[in-house]
Amino acid sequence: MTASQQPRLQLSDRFGRVATDLRVSLTDRCNLRCSYCMPAEGLDWMPTEQTLTDDEVVRLITVGVERLGITEVRFTGGEPLLRRGLVDIVGRTHALGVETALTTNALGLVRTAEALARSGLDRLNVSIDSIRPDTFATITRRDRLADVVAGLEAAAAAGLGPLKLNAVLLRGVNDDQAGELLAWAIERGYHLRFIEQMPLDAQHDWSRAEMVTADEIHERLSADFALTPSGTPRGSAPAELFDVDGGPATVGIIASVTRPFCGDCDRVRLTADGQVRNCLFAREESDLRSAMRAGASDDELAERWVIAMRGKRAGHGIDDESFLQPDRPMSAIGG
Repeated sequence: MTASQQPRLQLSDRFGRVATDLRVSLTDRCNLRCSYCMPAEGLDWMPTEQTLTDDEVVRLITVGVERLGITEVRFTGGEPLLRRGLVDIVGRTHALGVETALTTNALGLVRTAEALARSGLDRLNVSIDSIRPDTFATITRRDRLADVVAGLEAAAAAGLGPLKLNAVLLRGVNDDQAGELLAWAIERGYHLRFIEQMPLDAQHDWSRAEMVTADEIHERLSADFALTPSGTPRGSAPAELFDVDGGPATVGIIASVTRPFCGDCDRVRLTADGQVRNCLFAREESDLRSAMRAGASDDELAERWVIAMRGKRAGHGIDDESFLQPDRPMSAIGG
């Protein structure tokens, strides 16, 4: 992008942070029922007419890139592989000259990995909380671990590596498996990151007392490996990186709750129904879909987006006694 092409607007907030990383949820639907995300019977899915069309998704991404300085787009869900137009959306986004990424549970990657690679997908994150079939089935309420492993292998074969894995440890369920999950990931060349469980479940059952903290994760891993802080600059990345047994393998720990990194946040979110969320834990949203369908120009949409970002708070406030969990669960927000 030349100087004359630089966007005249930025997605800046009152605290000097500028959002350049756009997280786009393509669907609230998912084919797993992870216990820390939704109830066993699932949720009432968003009506189709409320969901952005493929062209609407690409139009809003284009506004973000060309008018507001977005440089990275990550597609999320729900489960984004359930979106029929995913490959086309990725390809059209890649053509805008930005980095494209995808967060997925890997179910269906066997069928789509090569097409995603051809479309220009740059990076892939896969959620996997256990490599024991019984534990995986307990957490996800689906016996699909073999399909996830096959999806990872297909993604690696398609050239979508290095693959990043995301894992959540649940007390009394898989918190004794951190070491074996890391060893498994290192053996296959995957980059593993552990994430503190966040209050984003549909049931609102999250409990600080039950959450496995970043310090506990570090302690469990240190029982099997020597961890030393990595010299890699963290920047706005959420994970604290540690070299494993002197490297070159690393492991990340994301302390979203106990050591929040809100001061360095560069993210903004767009839900599957076209709402801007300036924070993962925001309780307010700004509606771009209705304005777009009512005939708003790209400049008008950009102005609305800028206004939405100005209301971003200094932090997510989980430690505040007045903290209220968002009405939308993670599956309807997008990570």
